[in-house]
Amino acid sequence: MVRRLRAAVVPVVLIVLIALSGVALGRIYADDLLMELVAGAALGSVGVGLAARRLPSWTVAPISVVLLAGYTAVALQVAAGRAGLTDPLPQIVTDAVANGIPRLLTAMIPVESTPDTVVVPVVAAWLAGLAGTEIAVRGGRVLLGCLPAAALYGGALYVVGPNAGSAGWATLAFAAAVIAGLAASVRSPGGPALADVPPETRTAVRGRALAGSAAGLVVLTGLVAAVGPWVGGRVSATPVDPRRYVEPPQVDSLDESPLNRISGWALAPEQRLFEVGPSRGRGTVRLRLAVLPDYDGITWRVGATYRNAGRVLPAPARLPGVPVTRVTQQITINELTGRLLPVVPTPAGVDGTRVAYDAATGTVIRPEELRPGLRYTVTSDTQEPDYNLLPEADTPTGDPVARFLTVGANVPDEIQRLADQLADGNGAAYDRAAAIEEFLAEHYRKVADAPSGHAYPNLSFFLFGPRDQGGQRGTSEQFAASFALLARLTGLPARVVVGFDAPGAGGTVTGGDALAWPEVLFDDLGWVAFDPLPKSDEKPRPVEEDFTPKPSKPPPTSDPPSATDTPSASVPPAVAAAPAPGRGGPSTAVVASGAGGSVLLLLAAAAATVVLMRRGLRRRRLTAGAPAARITGAWFEFTDALRLAGRPVPDHLAATEAAAFAATAPPPGRAIRRPGLGLRRATPHAPDPATADPAAAAHQADSHTAGRDPAGSQPAAPAPTGDDAAARPEDQRPRGAATAKGAALPPLDELVRAVNTVAFAPAAATGEQADRAGAQAAAYADALRGTRPWWRRAWWSVHPGPLRWHREPGGKR
Repeated sequence: MVRRLRAAVVPVVLIVLIALSGVALGRIYADDLLMELVAGAALGSVGVGLAARRLPSWTVAPISVVLLAGYTAVALQVAAGRAGLTDPLPQIVTDAVANGIPRLLTAMIPVESTPDTVVVPVVAAWLAGLAGTEIAVRGGRVLLGCLPAAALYGGALYVVGPNAGSAGWATLAFAAAVIAGLAASVRSPGGPALADVPPETRTAVRGRALAGSAAGLVVLTGLVAAVGPWVGGRVSATPVDPRRYVEPPQVDSLDESPLNRISGWALAPEQRLFEVGPSRGRGTVRLRLAVLPDYDGITWRVGATYRNAGRVLPAPARLPGVPVTRVTQQITINELTGRLLPVVPTPAGVDGTRVAYDAATGTVIRPEELRPGLRYTVTSDTQEPDYNLLPEADTPTGDPVARFLTVGANVPDEIQRLADQLADGNGAAYDRAAAIEEFLAEHYRKVADAPSGHAYPNLSFFLFGPRDQGGQRGTSEQFAASFALLARLTGLPARVVVGFDAPGAGGTVTGGDALAWPEVLFDDLGWVAFDPLPKSDEKPRPVEEDFTPKPSKPPPTSDPPSATDTPSASVPPAVAAAPAPGRGGPSTAVVASGAGGSVLLLLAAAAATVVLMRRGLRRRRLTAGAPAARITGAWFEFTDALRLAGRPVPDHLAATEAAAFAATAPPPGRAIRRPGLGLRRATPHAPDPATADPAAAAHQADSHTAGRDPAGSQPAAPAPTGDDAAARPEDQRPRGAATAKGAALPPLDELVRAVNTVAFAPAAATGEQADRAGAQAAAYADALRGTRPWWRRAWWSVHPGPLRWHREPGGKR
């Protein structure tokens, strides 16, 4: 009887050890289903091993595996029913087996007991029970048979990592169960068999046992001395989180920056995106699609780390003392694409589809693409703080909000000056935010056909661009992005949110309901939304009435000579003495002629090489690459032509202004000398008063007389640039500059339109547009070269400058 009880202890110990592994892993699960399923797997696998212990050993594994398949199917069916999944069982099993490991390691804590998050622990528990029973029961090696269960327990602790507290009592229970199993397996040293042994033999056996015990004690003491300090040092260390080695679900560029989709939705206001159920009796409820906290000067991005989540999402940080209102809304997808799910902020649970969640931003995605007919229910906890406290509220600082204060490098000077002006005199955080909101609402117009884009150049054009050329107009994309950028420049932690205004009584949400808005973080109030959109249809006040960005100073047309290059009037120039004729070797004439011939050959070869390289460069610029790259190459051809003509385009000019600058380029005439005026260029024909451009007057003088009036005594007025040039559309004539023979240089309108397309909507550039831009740039460069004297045309063809101008550090290639 006692022997049978001892024999039953070992299987019970194995069941307990495996069940404790389920307890250790279940600490990160949202319910107790995992622990129940792991305990069932332990009981089933050990029971099968006991029942088949009298069968041949090779038959146990196949029988156990077949029963494992049946138990796994039952366990997944139970988990699917608990999770509310209605897919067919074969589909559930296939998906769980294929994605069990990555979904377990990327799941949001607490993990919901779904088929894909329980399949791996259940299978591992069954296999540990099978191996342990065969080794401990059939083989009689109890300590070795406990190793599979110990490995399973260690794996559970590793998966939990730092996401739960220490498993103190479970670990002590695990050690106690191992000791009980070892104690029950020890056989009595006495008995008739040992009594019949001669005394000498008994003494030898006891001696060997004592020696073995002593050796084991020495080894154990050495292991404790060697490993003990390391184990003690790891007690207070933070466990490694295996989730950092597994890549969470990723999204494409449109889901990473859905702000770019605002302009497309604005152009299709009738597009039926999704249906919403009733949540309020009247009015609108704002749904959030994505939160964008990261900005690098080019794109506002979500920057999320999505974790697979169950129906219950982690509770967000709540505002103290503010009541929580629970809102439940059913959403049915129609034509909304991507993987982002619109939800009421802040979601507490999603039912009806699998989701992945970013706890930092509250953004929810579906691991698979959205499809028409998808229906899910969102339960959200909303809080409405007392906004009357805003005027006295402050904003948090330090590392926790550094992400919401970061902007890209090289902020445009005019945007920084505008931020400084709006912050001047507004010391309180809310006053600065309100000043930015009021400035944008009063000075800019919301339109549906504004091009997409929120990089620095796009926002500069939106904030300061000429109205007659499309500036100071935009969608909610530009309003929200400009507000958030200006807020960060004034020290306010801000972010951009993309979402929809949905009817509170339920109904259809269309593309016209999509919008973006900025939010600012305040102490004790959380994220507060602002509305910088115009409040009426009245004509907005021009920006120039309240803020005029200072144009950058144009670069000088030529560098002043250095002191060492200017001859002194008091020191006569040195005269080189003629060398004395040599008496030996070849004559001077022979050496000179040979050297001259070699130099001429080298110069001719270099010139031919430059000509070929220049032709190859033009061909690559205008024919190779994507349309945006070819348009950029056409712009380089245009600017290189002006630079070769001696009139480089100032860096501060926009494309339209640069074209106007090029249209006024005067062709060089015959060089003459006038007493007292120095070297000047004669104009073959008097300019037509109807088309004369005042800006050309600033460029008539040669580099020796630049900056002086015809009398040579007073500084000449600078040519209008920047806002001044933009304010005079009659001076911007990219289609008709006079040449030396009275003809007109080729137009540049197609090139200008293509460059603006690349700047504000690069994806919209087409191959035909690139072809037209390249043809105009090449025609303009060739026509401008034809107006030069013959020697300038020759130098134009062999000038190596275009080969390196756009390869310099900081160049635009």
